[in-house]
Amino acid sequence: MTLIYFLLLLSVIIVIHEAGHLFAAKGFGVYCYEFSFGMGPVIWKKKKKETQYSIRAIPIGGFVAMAGEQDGDALYEDVEVPDDRRLTAKPWWQKIIIMLAGVFMNFTLAYLIFTFVLLSMGGIRLSPEPVIESVIPGSPAEKAGMQAGDVITEVIWADGTSVRPETFLDIQSLTTEPDRERTYVIQRGDQELKFEITPQYYEEEDAWLAGIQGPSGTVQEVNFGNCWYYGWYEMKQIVRLMLTMIGSLLRGRGLNQLSGPVGIYEATETYAALGFQSFMFLVAQISLNIGIFNLLPLPVLDGGQVVITLCEAIARRPLNEKVKTGIMAVCWVLLISLMLYATWNDISRIFGGR
Repeated sequence: MTLIYFLLLLSVIIVIHEAGHLFAAKGFGVYCYEFSFGMGPVIWKKKKKETQYSIRAIPIGGFVAMAGEQDGDALYEDVEVPDDRRLTAKPWWQKIIIMLAGVFMNFTLAYLIFTFVLLSMGGIRLSPEPVIESVIPGSPAEKAGMQAGDVITEVIWADGTSVRPETFLDIQSLTTEPDRERTYVIQRGDQELKFEITPQYYEEEDAWLAGIQGPSGTVQEVNFGNCWYYGWYEMKQIVRLMLTMIGSLLRGRGLNQLSGPVGIYEATETYAALGFQSFMFLVAQISLNIGIFNLLPLPVLDGGQVVITLCEAIARRPLNEKVKTGIMAVCWVLLISLMLYATWNDISRIFGGR
């Protein structure tokens, strides 16, 4: 059953993302050869007007083959397309809208899920302020001298990078890295204090923690009138958390927490067991993850294609194809390496008890 939920999760997110590209491309008159869910051999197809809609054998991934894209033209060499209907013939701003339409759909899907799930739940627990409610006895935080009631205003790493938390949720995202000393800047009454702390491993939590706990947060009633705001509130909190974690990864911190398809499968099993609402929250979070990931400025991702399009618009000429192909090849190697590393992390956690 978990496999069905897993495939359903990926299917919804992928179809929504690719549908965004398709709708935007068609809106600007770009010829679309094919809209496909899955990769590999075609097992079902139906042509509607000029576009073939297909399902392929491997139910992971998907694509929209557009005229003017190298991959799309290679698949459909025998199809004659008017020059003005190729992606390459469109103004730069239309290209950017087409490229970002998939991300927009991912964010829209997440927002609608958060909104209506919170409405069905009838309430939301608001993220508490970054205030310490209690300190675990014998923890690094207690040994350093931190106390209940301290307000955390900043967390600083040894390399000088820092984060100013807005909620205690931000603090929790920063305390998962093993053996990484950091400085907590605390406001205690009129005093500003600094504490250097190295997290300690807690077996019962299977996590490296400083030993501080925050308040549980207040519960706010959600109704049809305010669900639109609280759907946005929930999405904003998770986006901020994701951006904080991406920033840490780019600085080489928290790489052991990186997760891939195996981790998503495990999360699917856990969330599905908790019920439909929890599963839909997972769909929303993964949709946000994919949307944010696609905004990274790598040429093989939507964000990278936007950067290339902007550079070409400024230079008023296309980027050299050999250079573009070389950059994309390097990026593919990096992405595949990252995927393998994330998968190794997942397997290590399962079999190594990490």
